[in-house]
Amino acid sequence: MPGACDVLVVGGGINGCGIARDLAGRGWQVVLCERDDLAAHTSSSSTKLIHGGLRYLEYYEFSLVRKALTEREGLLRSAPHIMWPLRFVMPLDASMRPAWLIRVGLFVYDHLARREVLPASRAVDLRRHPAGLPLKPDFVRGFVYSDGWVDDARLVVLNAIDARAHGATVLTRTRCLRAQRSADAWSVLIEDAAGRRSTVRARALVNAAGPWAESFLRGVAVPAAGETLATRSLRLVKGSHIVVPRLFEHDHAYIFQNPDRRIIFAIPYEDAFTLIGTTDIELQGDDPAAARIDADETAYLCTQASRYFRAPVSPSDVVWSYSGVRPLLDDDSGDPSAVTRDYLLEANTDAAPLLSIWGGKITTFRKLAEDAADDLGRMLGQGPTKRPAWTHGVFLPGGDLSAWIDGEAGGPDRGRRPDLDFERFVGALGRRHPWLPVPLARRLARAYGSRIDRVLGDAASLRELGPEVAPGLHEAELRYLRRDEWATSADDVLWRRSKLGLHVGAGARERVQDWFDAANDAPSGSGAAGRSARSEAA
Repeated sequence: MPGACDVLVVGGGINGCGIARDLAGRGWQVVLCERDDLAAHTSSSSTKLIHGGLRYLEYYEFSLVRKALTEREGLLRSAPHIMWPLRFVMPLDASMRPAWLIRVGLFVYDHLARREVLPASRAVDLRRHPAGLPLKPDFVRGFVYSDGWVDDARLVVLNAIDARAHGATVLTRTRCLRAQRSADAWSVLIEDAAGRRSTVRARALVNAAGPWAESFLRGVAVPAAGETLATRSLRLVKGSHIVVPRLFEHDHAYIFQNPDRRIIFAIPYEDAFTLIGTTDIELQGDDPAAARIDADETAYLCTQASRYFRAPVSPSDVVWSYSGVRPLLDDDSGDPSAVTRDYLLEANTDAAPLLSIWGGKITTFRKLAEDAADDLGRMLGQGPTKRPAWTHGVFLPGGDLSAWIDGEAGGPDRGRRPDLDFERFVGALGRRHPWLPVPLARRLARAYGSRIDRVLGDAASLRELGPEVAPGLHEAELRYLRRDEWATSADDVLWRRSKLGLHVGAGARERVQDWFDAANDAPSGSGAAGRSARSEAA
């Protein structure tokens, strides 16, 4: 355990890992502690979109939308293995919003920030466009526009990997029990999964606890004499999603307008499924980790999707669901959908520096982290002029595919279209490792990008990847995930490092957990606890 550092970051979601990465890259000594797995909560429970937020224009959130759109294409370039362009179809329902209003909104969306990768929006005739086939015949007109897709949990892990590569210490399954503030430092008591406690002395503290950011300040952080740390209130909004068998064959996603003025998405997911979401429900209870979809939310998503699709969607079709809690700044909006998704960085320098992260969305995580690192540098006496920002335009781990595709015929899109570069990478992988089954090669390429050699090692055949612990999951990959990506359980692998949990049965999940139990030399009884958690997640 580290004894001292410049900055201790509490929270292993996208904001915490992004901040740790940025700080470590500027030369600060950083420790990040997360009480569960990386991306165990909100950051693995999003709609998994890199987007500006088209609907936010109706709430006049032009600054937020511009910020997100500016980040959008840079993110797509930084990790083309886990992020790629996605076209969205909005069927026209004139009773919701008139065509002219949608055209104006899409024109603004197209032009608020520079686009190089993503094509502009356009009107389509759904009687002739492939996206019209799964829809009810009433929908004859629509609009198509661009955004992006992201594997949200892997995005978090890649930031943690890069933070570690730049010298940060990343501690998962490590609880922050108490953070005592003094004039010049924080004394932070932490406890690992084995119950071992230690104290870290940090010059500054970052509160990136997401839905727990307010409760962290009110319960764990101990202020210096005479001060109050908690000055903001969070509004905790539950967003739930359902996954059903694939509803359409094409590669576009849908955005549906609902009578309550909200929208939902229907997105191609994991080849065989469609992801539908999300809801906006005030969280009931005080434990964000306990958030679960309820029957009314499932019915709502099925009903709204069925308004558009020819084949109705029913709760019995749902094969998986998940809920996440969005930590939104309480701005007194009556409608949870109207609460701002922008972020606020609150600096407190009354004693040892404290930076609390309020709100935010996954698309703007890099900019949030950059702003946070700038602020922390100033608080520690070395601002961005001495320790400048560096993450803009930089690849995330696995995102630089040039060593695989340099020298290949790329045409005019080479280097400009990251999605096409990824396809060239898949082709190069197949030529270098022709023994890899095509579905496995593609899944590994998507998960690990140019880091795939760390998984494959020197293997020259499928047999050399070791036993197939679960369908399509070999021991070599499990060893890599345990060694390099902080995975310690079947849930970590099957529901966060991948979504293989959707494709394998309970027996396969048991075998993966048994593998970890043996690898971790787990005490007796932990296997049963793991089985219970997996049953609930599935």
